[in-house]
Order: sequence, then structure tokens, then C-alpha cells
Amino acid sequence: MEPARTGGARTVGGQTRGGLIQYELAGMDVADVRFAVSPLTELTLSLRTFRDPGRYPVHLPWLQRTEGARAALDLPVLRALTNDVLWTPDYLTPRPYSPLTRIADELAAIESVPVPRLADDLRAVHPGDLPAALRGDLGTVRARIATALREYWNTCFEPWWPRMRAVLQADVVHRGQVMSAYGMASMFADLSERVRLVDGVVRVRLGSDARFRRATTGEGLTLVPTLFSRGATTPISPDEPPVIMYGARGVGTLWETEPERSPKALAGLVGATRAGLLTVLATPASSTELAGRLGVTTSAVNQHLRALRDAGLLASARHGRSVLYLRSELGDALVTGVASSRSGVRHTGAPAG
Repeated sequence: MEPARTGGARTVGGQTRGGLIQYELAGMDVADVRFAVSPLTELTLSLRTFRDPGRYPVHLPWLQRTEGARAALDLPVLRALTNDVLWTPDYLTPRPYSPLTRIADELAAIESVPVPRLADDLRAVHPGDLPAALRGDLGTVRARIATALREYWNTCFEPWWPRMRAVLQADVVHRGQVMSAYGMASMFADLSERVRLVDGVVRVRLGSDARFRRATTGEGLTLVPTLFSRGATTPISPDEPPVIMYGARGVGTLWETEPERSPKALAGLVGATRAGLLTVLATPASSTELAGRLGVTTSAVNQHLRALRDAGLLASARHGRSVLYLRSELGDALVTGVASSRSGVRHTGAPAG
């Protein structure tokens, strides 16, 4: 029997049986669609990399850097929170309500999850016998899970979270720009090949055989980017809040530390670091993310960003407590113009004589 509660995380990796979830937007109102980020969801979904690291090759550098720290964690519990098809307990992937959700608030909530809910979610992931680490008094199990996840966060996530959060927030900004420029249908189509907006109804195709249609009136539809999911998924129970989790853009750059190559002519004009910044800022990013990618300090990056912005080569926008930067039209023209001139093509499109 299909579990009553089967959150988005658990639908990934299931059998392909042609499920279809449909969310009716209230008059296609933009206000009915919101973006949010959940640190706990990222923490939980990252446990998939423990069981099947080859499925997530982009995260191998992070797994290597945190190998020593993971060895000291409560690995029996952490490994028990996924199964062979990479499902995870629903209560550990809650619906977030803000792009700035705090991990402390989410961890506090799971410490007090009702025991019947805990039992249902664990049994849904492990319908046969529970792993040994999840057996016994459920109150004790609940506390052990919360402690294990908190220690996992402190040692393996917190040092890297600014970089992770920057990628997630940049994705949210990008989706907003797509929606503003091309409309909601284009934004939904850009999330995943599984997602489409047709006549005011968001359609999500899943690997399970779940099918239902419900309105989002009064609740809205929450879109949650994640670093540890390659497709898009959603709860397969109509009783769950309307949520779509989807793979964030830019994950491939998450663990890069080497400066990206930029045209030598551009580096000669503005310097190697600023040329690198202009090259990578074809998509939005924060100074913290850029510092990690280019291998320089955040304070140094901020100085270069201010200079490029003052020269009109970058635009910036505040997103919560972060400032995201993006190449301006002038910056685009400079980067593409230099590249064209180096390849022997004039701006007019005529061959160089």
C-alpha cells in the first residue's frame, strides 16, 4: 500500500509509473507562487550521498573534504535515514516559508515532532524491519536523530553553508528574472522537464503512480531549490502543502576553487581577478560564493565588485541579507566584445581584414 505521507524527497528514485500531480493556481496570481530555501531539507537530502556517492559526482570534492569529520558522527542513524531508493522521512524535509529559513528553527521543530508522525514517516521509508539505529523507544529515537543531524550540520555543513546558500539564492533570483521577463509558464518550464504550467494548472510528472488535482488557494505553491536533487518532485498526498522541489542551477560550480579562465585581452584591460569576476557573473552570485570560486578573500572580492559596479559593468540586488551581483548590459558587451575581437571578428560581424 502507498504510504499516506510521501513527501517530495521520497518520490525520487521510485519506479516509473507515470504519476501526475496538478496544482491549480488562484487565477495564475504571481503572489500565489513563492520561493523558499530549507537548510534542513539540504541537510537531509545530502544523506543520499552517503549511500550512493557515485550518483552525485559533483559533490565528491565536498565528500572528500568532510570525510574525517563524518567518521566521528552517528553514522548508523544518519545512514538509516535513507533507503535503497533514496527516500527520506517527510518530517525532515519540511515546507519552508522563506528564502532565509534558519537551521536552528528547523532543528528545534524536529525535536518536537509528534511520535505518531515520526513512526509513520520511518515506517514509510523502511516498510519492513527498521534499521537497528531506529528501533526502541521512539522518544529516544527522535532525540538521537535530532542530535545526529545537529552534529552533522555543525561539522560538515555549517562551514560550507554560505557557499551553498549563495547558489540557492542565486537560483531564486534567476527564476524571478525569468518570470519577470518571459512569464510564469517559461519559469515553470525552466525548472525541470517534469514541470509545466498549462491553463493555470501546474503539472508535475513523478516516478510514483500518484495522481491528484488540488487548488493552492489559501496556501500558495512553494518552490524549493535544492543542491541534492537533479529533477523535480512534490508530495504525492493531497493532504500535504503544495511544494515543488527542483534541482538548483549552478550546482556544477559549487565546489570549484580555481579561477575560471577569461580572455587574456580582458585580463590585460581590467586585471585577472576582475576579468574572472566578469566571466563568472553571467549568472547571479554573492561575494561569498565568488570568493570560494576564485580562490581569493571575500573582502578582496568586495573591493573588485564595487569597482566593477561603479564602472557600470555589474548590477547588484539585495536578496535578504545577501547582495547578489550580475553582469550589466555594458559588462556583457565588454566580455563578448573582447572575445569576438580575439577570435578575429569585428563587432559589425564582418571578417577582420
